[in-house]
Amino acid sequence: MQQDNQLARIQALYHALNGVPNGVAELRGSETDPQLHGTALFYQTRGGALVTVYAAGLPTAGNACERPIFALHIHSGTACTGDETDPFMDARSHYNPEGCAHPFHAGDLTPLFGNQGTAFSVLLTDRFSVEEVYGKTLILHRNPDDFTTQPSGNAGTKMACGIIRPTRRRSCRG
Repeated sequence: MQQDNQLARIQALYHALNGVPNGVAELRGSETDPQLHGTALFYQTRGGALVTVYAAGLPTAGNACERPIFALHIHSGTACTGDETDPFMDARSHYNPEGCAHPFHAGDLTPLFGNQGTAFSVLLTDRFSVEEVYGKTLILHRNPDDFTTQPSGNAGTKMACGIIRPTRRRSCRG
């Protein structure tokens, strides 16, 4: 019975990825990283929010032991604007409706592993529904998240930002 349930969940995830996403965020680099761009797609499934992220124009490293890892978070702000010191200051802090310590914020996501200037990731989370994050910002940071330092994991400079927007397909949580 448990194996049948797992198979059903895998099939539901497969079907979600072949359908229209419920939300999308178009990532754009800061003035310091104008070449950086990407897309995050958000699918609401029975098992949680399925998120796919593709980024290109990422910094690279010549040494295999220094290949970059980039923190990825949903932030509570609703704008990708800021100033010279923080180009995405208005993205605010990590999305954290429950007031949890880092790395248990709803907006704490898995990192992106750089691969010759690109990255791709898929994750499934029950920390939020897609509808809950409409209008929030998705931030790609220059450093990896250390999953310890409060309040934001010492993730470094905000390199890219996108606003999570609904698509024509509305979420169904059933």
